[in-house]
Amino acid sequence: MVVANMTDFNADNMKMRAQLKVDGMTEVKVLISHPMETGRKKDDFDQLIPAHFVQLLTATLNGKTVLEAQWGTGISKNPYLTFRLKGAEVGDIVSVTWHDNLGKTATQHIAVTQA
Repeated sequence: MVVANMTDFNADNMKMRAQLKVDGMTEVKVLISHPMETGRKKDDFDQLIPAHFVQLLTATLNGKTVLEAQWGTGISKNPYLTFRLKGAEVGDIVSVTWHDNLGKTATQHIAVTQA
């Protein structure tokens, strides 16, 4: 089950997978489509491209925060994040939300599946 809620972004903004492994850990993989502009790069007309990057990323398991990351301009375009959780079960809901410096946000929810 994948449910996406986006503000100013399309439904392909985040791709997620959450799998319960045989060792009891849940591996969550997230691919975020985001330009992650630093504000220092120039376009073809020698004009600075404005900064546009994810500032805060939060992951929850059944509504309880399990990860919070403050990002900046050092993160590459279309960031890929992997993390592992203890205590999740098949059917539990993992949610990832990010907020960027322009006020845009995206949230996606996925149910944990068996690997």
